Amino acid sequence: MATPAHQLVGRLAITVALIAGVLIVGALLRALSNAALGTSQRGRAKFWTSQTLHLLTLAGVIVAVVVEWSDQGRGLATFGGWLAAGLAIALQRVVTAFAGYLIILRGKIFTVGDRITIGGVRGDVVALGFMQTTVMEMGEAPGERGDDPSMWIHGRQYSGRLVRVTNDKIFDKPIYNYTREFPFIWDEIMLPIRYADDYHTVERIMLDVARRHTEQIVREAEPACARLQETYFLRDGVNLEPAVYLQLTDNWIALSVRFLARDHDVRSLKNAMSREMLTELERAKIGIASETQAIVEVPPLVLREE
Repeated sequence: MATPAHQLVGRLAITVALIAGVLIVGALLRALSNAALGTSQRGRAKFWTSQTLHLLTLAGVIVAVVVEWSDQGRGLATFGGWLAAGLAIALQRVVTAFAGYLIILRGKIFTVGDRITIGGVRGDVVALGFMQTTVMEMGEAPGERGDDPSMWIHGRQYSGRLVRVTNDKIFDKPIYNYTREFPFIWDEIMLPIRYADDYHTVERIMLDVARRHTEQIVREAEPACARLQETYFLRDGVNLEPAVYLQLTDNWIALSVRFLARDHDVRSLKNAMSREMLTELERAKIGIASETQAIVEVPPLVLREE
């Protein structure tokens, strides 16, 4: 008859064997899925298949351990209860981060490929783990760095840094998603002109250029905008067409054209529009106003001999 010590050693050996078997099966399934999906454009399908298999492997390990040790005595159950309570307190942030991961998977907060702001970091979601979300960071213009929350004004491009943010941030801070339900954003270009220039001509140039460059974008955005209005209460109608707004200042007339852009590659769009606007302004012989001062006359210099 086996002694309790021998039984415990046997149980441990069986537990290790079961865990090893589950891990081997999980690795085989991941290898098969990678081979089936290949290196095609199905990046999201490959990512989520891998995530699902990781979860199933983790669940298999937990089930194997529970099944093997569930018929042990009350002492083991009590010890397990105290151990679970201690781990829950010590690993509170870890548990919260994992809970955030499950909510991200189930909800409509964000997914890989979305452009978001999470935990003060702005960029594209490139990976999603049990504990952390990895974001390819975007740079910020100097005027945006002190804002809270930051506003989209200037062009955004990758800084080259990968930032990892724990998933528990979804419980503490707002998540800005620029892709999920409406993958478009509004942006603007401002041109200052002198009061002596014809602002009607400048307005026409800005509108013509904006319409030519955003015509296709507006057509793409119309169905998404209709779905947005069906899902949420929007008090005023959403105008997708470009519009020019005028502001009077002490030095010049400021004309801002507001237009719709895709959530990615906004800087290239603004660059093309700005170049075309400058060309049209040169043809119309209208310059950009600036705060410059010119000295047109030097006062006479008188020397006196005391």
